[in-house]
Amino acid sequence: MNAISFTTLEGGKTTVDAASLETFAARIRGTVLRKGDDAYDGVRGIWNSMIDRRPALIVCCVGASDVVAAVNFARENELLVSVRGGGHNIAGSAVCDGGLMIDLSLLKSVRVDVASRRAWVGPGATLADVDRETQAFGLALPTGINSTTGIAGLTLGGGFGWITRKFGLTIDNLVSADVVTADGKLLRASQSENPDLFWALRGGGGNFGIVTAFEFQLHQFGPQVLSGLVVHPFADAPKVLREYRAALETAPDELTCWVVMRQAPPLPFLPAEWHGKEVLVLAMCYCGDIEAGEKATRKLRSIGTPIVDVVGLNPFTGWQQAFDPLLTPGARNYWKSHDFTELSDSVAEVATAAIARLPGPECEIFFGHVGGAAGRVKADATAFPQRSSHFVMNVHARWREPAMDKACIDWARGIYEAAKPYAAGTAYVNFMPEDEIDRVEAAYGGNYSRLLEIKKRYDPLNLFRMNQNLRPKEGRRAA
Repeated sequence: MNAISFTTLEGGKTTVDAASLETFAARIRGTVLRKGDDAYDGVRGIWNSMIDRRPALIVCCVGASDVVAAVNFARENELLVSVRGGGHNIAGSAVCDGGLMIDLSLLKSVRVDVASRRAWVGPGATLADVDRETQAFGLALPTGINSTTGIAGLTLGGGFGWITRKFGLTIDNLVSADVVTADGKLLRASQSENPDLFWALRGGGGNFGIVTAFEFQLHQFGPQVLSGLVVHPFADAPKVLREYRAALETAPDELTCWVVMRQAPPLPFLPAEWHGKEVLVLAMCYCGDIEAGEKATRKLRSIGTPIVDVVGLNPFTGWQQAFDPLLTPGARNYWKSHDFTELSDSVAEVATAAIARLPGPECEIFFGHVGGAAGRVKADATAFPQRSSHFVMNVHARWREPAMDKACIDWARGIYEAAKPYAAGTAYVNFMPEDEIDRVEAAYGGNYSRLLEIKKRYDPLNLFRMNQNLRPKEGRRAA
């Protein structure tokens, strides 16, 4: 192996000689890749095709010892580091330019203990991997809504989806984590071991170390769930949104309903004349008794005159993958997001006006319905602070051609600015693009100061900076 020039933590350049590289590679049970190797491009490629970075070296880890060796090598040489789990983060933080990429995608194990209702999950597992193993035993973990998302990034940022209102956020079900910290130590973080680190991991992102194993509490649930879509003409959006908001005021924790506004894709259950036209979709899931679910969804399903209503019994694993076809890799993506304590008329007007000027057929706005069990946790109980936010808006600009970059990004930013006066001020870090570095402090609200102190203790050099970063050397400025 020849000497390699790396990007350093501070953005400079350093060269690691051939002998040191050979010594390092000999410590790795997995694979070490450099530019030109056959597997290199496949590993560095991630979900958001806007991100096209080239690490100087990639370590494909197969165990915690590989992670420890990679962290030590990076720290000793002061190398820029990125960590890849599922590679799904919108900001593309899994990949660095010229640095060391620590790839966890091979660590995909999911082990379920039925008696204790626990699962031990590797950081390379996707939500589909977790669902497949847990649902085989009639158990479930609350996660997100796109099954190709990685469990690691989702969990460290918070994690919410279809069954969050009943069972809490993903972090609310985290029991422990094995973490490689910046000094190369493997620690266990839980309520009783390194509790400050455990608190920070639950929402603080990848700032504090690399998780090599997650232990989760599971819930009896499935395998069938009452779920599906009710599709409305977009002309009815103001009325539908008002009645949607009213219906949710008495919704039980078992019921979750999200709003999606976009051009209708060519779904087989939609009449062909609606394909490509603007629609408003109510996507709902009831995680409880089916008969009770039929009653609980009645208000939502009786709103207006929908084009179609395809709510019915579905395998939970299938429902978890229902939106996958709209979120496949290979497209260019840019997101802007707000938290809201209520879905006011003003917010609804901002969103509906934006759909009238969609820049492309794959762009959309959705409102995630949260609260419930997740909202009854104290804001300072975990690093994730936005417990009073019952709706999360994500403006999802998605397109294929680079020539559309400006139009799509400007569209998303415009909606964000127009909705800002009505927002709660916090933000879901997993939805933050790479240009929102000045928003990190606000995203964590009252928890920011404590997070920064924990960051200073566990990562004073800011080795783990390719994330929604807390900078220990810069006081209260987040970047």
